[in-house]
Amino acid sequence: MAESKSEKSPFIGKQAGPAPVTLNPSWESKLPPLESKPTASTGILGLPIPKDKYKIVFFIFLLHGLGTLLPWNMFITAKSYFEDFKLGNGTVSDVNYKTNFMQNLGFASQIPNVLFNWLNIFVSFGGDLTSRIVYSIIVELIILLVTIVLAMVDSSEWPGVFFWSTMVCVVLINICNGIYQNTIYGIAATLPIKYTGAVVLGSNICGCFTSVLIMVYQTFDSKRTQAIYYFVTAILVLLLCFDTYFALPLNKFFRHYESLSHDSEKKTESRQQLNVPYWQIFKKASPQLLNIYLTFFVTLGVFPAVQSNIHRSDPDFIIDSDRFVLVTCFLTFNVFAMLGSLTTSWVQWPKPRFLWLPVVLRLAFLPLFIMCNYVPPDKTRTLAVFIDNDWIFWGMGILMAYSSGYLSSLGMMYAPQSVAAKYQTTAGMFAAAMLITGIFSGIMFSYLPPVLVV
Repeated sequence: MAESKSEKSPFIGKQAGPAPVTLNPSWESKLPPLESKPTASTGILGLPIPKDKYKIVFFIFLLHGLGTLLPWNMFITAKSYFEDFKLGNGTVSDVNYKTNFMQNLGFASQIPNVLFNWLNIFVSFGGDLTSRIVYSIIVELIILLVTIVLAMVDSSEWPGVFFWSTMVCVVLINICNGIYQNTIYGIAATLPIKYTGAVVLGSNICGCFTSVLIMVYQTFDSKRTQAIYYFVTAILVLLLCFDTYFALPLNKFFRHYESLSHDSEKKTESRQQLNVPYWQIFKKASPQLLNIYLTFFVTLGVFPAVQSNIHRSDPDFIIDSDRFVLVTCFLTFNVFAMLGSLTTSWVQWPKPRFLWLPVVLRLAFLPLFIMCNYVPPDKTRTLAVFIDNDWIFWGMGILMAYSSGYLSSLGMMYAPQSVAAKYQTTAGMFAAAMLITGIFSGIMFSYLPPVLVV
């Protein structure tokens, strides 16, 4: 009789041992494959993906959304500080620098922002994504310190030097901000859709945050003191952004999606060994990219250059003349843009295919705001005022702001989802670049209304 397998084993010898354990087929079906890879719904070895406990990652990206637009909002919301305090002494040279200050500020901000947003897609400025964010924030902090020094000194005798120093600071800070903003949207695009929404929400909260800040600091009698505290707050927020960015790799939820992104990139490189198909990604995401562009074009076409120069028509209106612009323009826009962006956390309608409809309808805001009691600085309006009701103007401001926050958030959320997972980072960067391009185009359009009404 033939010997059994156990008798032939050199480890067991000829002793009869227990029968080998076998797995029931039902047990085997529940075990993950030994070489399973992370997927969008499972982690390593098929385990459930980690959760974003206490929404820590969500709030970090929201904070960075605030940080990406903080320098821009700080400068445009401090309109009174620049125009009335620093450049409002009444001399001929001061008036020359004061005229079209907001348009010049926007131009100096957005030219480098647009340029470096687009270049950051194709060129690795400063190395990897982490280096780009770190170096950008550090340089922004240095420039804000220079801005504080300019606020501390008396520049009444050299308004030209102050004006051009401010413009240089604005150019440099927006070069860094273009890289920072584009990179953070690219990173957020590798996570679920709501994290891109968190960045947009943060950018809309930023405007509300700066408006509230300037109202609080207006309690100080000295405008110099107001400006110093105002820009110091910006430094503190950017330092917080700097610290929290390094907390992201410590979070299991973030590491999971980071590993998915890296795994997808490695597969693409090993199989194709080709460059990133930028044109194909752009073409695939182009419907949403156009939606993003048009939304911000309309918004910046009227805010703040036109909207901040619309005066009270009714002397008995509920808001006094000193706070009319601050409340009906800056505070209203920033609060309702934030609420519009926040709404997308619960409602995402219309779907990507039909988002263009409300986006195109918003083009009507461009002529409507010009029809209000809009008077450019140091000029006399000759065109008739067609909308002289302050409540209607305020209602238009609310609708424009809410639709801006809501539709821009949807566009930014839909754009990365329109391409394959391995290209979502690039699509997110394209979306950020179109956002800035829309802002820049809107600012360029804002030079036209003064010509139309005088």
